[in-house]
Amino acid sequence: MGDWEPDSQGETLTAVDHETKEPPMYKVVLLNDDYTTMDFVVLVLKEVFRKSEPEAEQIMLEVHSNGSGMAGIFTKDIAETKISRTHQLARQNEFPLKCSLEKA
Repeated sequence: MGDWEPDSQGETLTAVDHETKEPPMYKVVLLNDDYTTMDFVVLVLKEVFRKSEPEAEQIMLEVHSNGSGMAGIFTKDIAETKISRTHQLARQNEFPLKCSLEKA
């Protein structure tokens, strides 16, 4: 339901519909490598992406089997923050884990 605005004479109220545009969404995709452990990928999915243990394990297996797996869909700012946090954790733990950002 829109806002109410007076007409040009200020006598009649008319409904004005202000359409809200949804922000573009982006997928964060984890990329497989030969060094990052499966346990660390599950940890990242739980800590950074707030996945449950079973969901994190399922995504980790997809990354392992298919070379990549989607960690989630977010607005651009949130996706970039999650990618940055993932890369930071990976560096701190000496893993080469990487993520990519794709338009959803």
